[in-house]
Amino acid sequence: MKLKKMQYWKRNLRVEIAVSFTMIAVIGMVTIAIILYYTYTRSIQQRTVDDNIQLVNQVELNLTSYLRNMMRISDASYYNIIKDTDFSKESIDRELTLLYEANKDNVVSIACFENRGSLVAATPVNTIKEHADVTEQEWFQKAKNKPENLHFSSSHVQNLFVDSNDRYYWVVSLSRGVELTRRGSTFPGVLLVDMDFSGIEHLFTKVNSGDMSYMYLMNQDGEIIYHPQQNLVYSGLVNENNAEVAKYEDGTHTEEFHGKEQIVVVKTVGYTGWKIVSVIPMEKIRRDRSRVNAVWVTVVALAITMLIAVNQYLSLKITGPISHLEDSVKQLDIECPEKIYVGGSDEIQHLGKTIRSMVEQMRKLMDAAVKEQEEKRKNELDALQSQINPHFLYNSLDSIIWLVESGRYEEAVSAVTALANLFRISLSQGRTLITIGEEFQHAKNYSSIQQMRFKDKFRVEFELDEGLEKYITIKLVIQPILENAMYYGMEVMDGDGKIKVKGYEKDGDIYIDIIDNGIGMAPEQVDNLLTGKNYVRKRGSGIGLKNVNQRIKLYFGDEYGLLISSEPDVGTKVSIHLPMKLEVDEND
Repeated sequence: MKLKKMQYWKRNLRVEIAVSFTMIAVIGMVTIAIILYYTYTRSIQQRTVDDNIQLVNQVELNLTSYLRNMMRISDASYYNIIKDTDFSKESIDRELTLLYEANKDNVVSIACFENRGSLVAATPVNTIKEHADVTEQEWFQKAKNKPENLHFSSSHVQNLFVDSNDRYYWVVSLSRGVELTRRGSTFPGVLLVDMDFSGIEHLFTKVNSGDMSYMYLMNQDGEIIYHPQQNLVYSGLVNENNAEVAKYEDGTHTEEFHGKEQIVVVKTVGYTGWKIVSVIPMEKIRRDRSRVNAVWVTVVALAITMLIAVNQYLSLKITGPISHLEDSVKQLDIECPEKIYVGGSDEIQHLGKTIRSMVEQMRKLMDAAVKEQEEKRKNELDALQSQINPHFLYNSLDSIIWLVESGRYEEAVSAVTALANLFRISLSQGRTLITIGEEFQHAKNYSSIQQMRFKDKFRVEFELDEGLEKYITIKLVIQPILENAMYYGMEVMDGDGKIKVKGYEKDGDIYIDIIDNGIGMAPEQVDNLLTGKNYVRKRGSGIGLKNVNQRIKLYFGDEYGLLISSEPDVGTKVSIHLPMKLEVDEND
């Protein structure tokens, strides 16, 4: 077995070297690749976040510039026009119109109201709708309550003025408290500058390029001013997490909304308290990763393929010098050690000589081991056989003595004659193996002797399937079991005892069952029968079953032997399991 393992190892040395080198290199490469992959994928995520931060900052700068322009228009309206005008003597319509015309690309309207809501001046239209109430407008109330501040409203439709074209504009209103002068007296008022919402929309449209990330604008209370899906948001078809985002500080946040993980970048716009919000779905980052994965896997696969090819070449160069020795070891013959190849470099020659010497030594040791095992097996069989013969002779003579003492001389003569025939078969000219037919005849002779003693107490039946009588068995396997059945199973029977000896073929093997209807045994007693540790024994040496089981296993192998089953007050069944052989060389 060791020689075969050595041959197998030698034959696969090149493969083992290649596999070992490849595994070490691949493990190292894969480890480095995994580290680089996760580092790179994290950098992809960070780069995506950084790009969005830069984009948010740029939008914030543009939006701040846009709002400052609106604030300059408001300042110009107030400080250059309204503050120096006495409305009891002059009108500001012309100046407001000039200011509007200069900024009409970004402004929808400019209007001034008294604190009670009456219109003072407006451009480009100056007629309030009949049912419009300025005082109810949020921008008006904020400017009235906090006249010292500038107030930016959320996006809304401005519908205060009568427009000849019946057009409605989306605007963001910038309102502030102002002081109006009339006849030298001042009274509070509100200045309104409606910014065209399309200007803000244009700023965000450029950055919402249509990929999975998007950017929107909301006020400090969480009300959305701009959203790329604004109409859907207002109609409730699209939900946004703006209420929660309003609580976020400026910076980067990770959140889960409607079961989807996303990264949110928040930036507050100065003067207004508005917040620019950039939403980056993690799905977008994963999609970017998947693109990298394809390239990454291809590169790693090519690298591993090249590595395997290089390792195969190197392993072939390393194992080349011992290829001749490997071929000779494949054809290793214990009987012809001179076939082992000896050649090549000094190391290979030394290895070849060592293997040749090892084979010669193995042949000598195997020959010695075979002889030793043969002698040991014969001695063990002889020892076991010597246990059976005196044991059987003692019981048989005990029965004959009992017949003579009982005055049954004719039966004693018949018993002696049967004993002579029985011993003729037992001797078998010194052979260990006899045919199953001879073994059955031996058991019948023994049964005849015993039934003379236990007359009318039990009967014995023999049944052997046709054709099985020519197969072989070791001798004296039925008689010890039959003896046990008679002495231990039939001792309390009174004419109704029955023992059946049946031989048959099953699954390519031979089985001989000895079945009795005697007193049976408890399970713990059955478990100890084959070890010779019987619980109760009235007569006999108790070595029969154990002896038979050991001899069968010793001669035919551990898969053969005795199988015992028993049940108290029902009976016992002992099965002899033998191989189906016609002849065996006893010296094999």
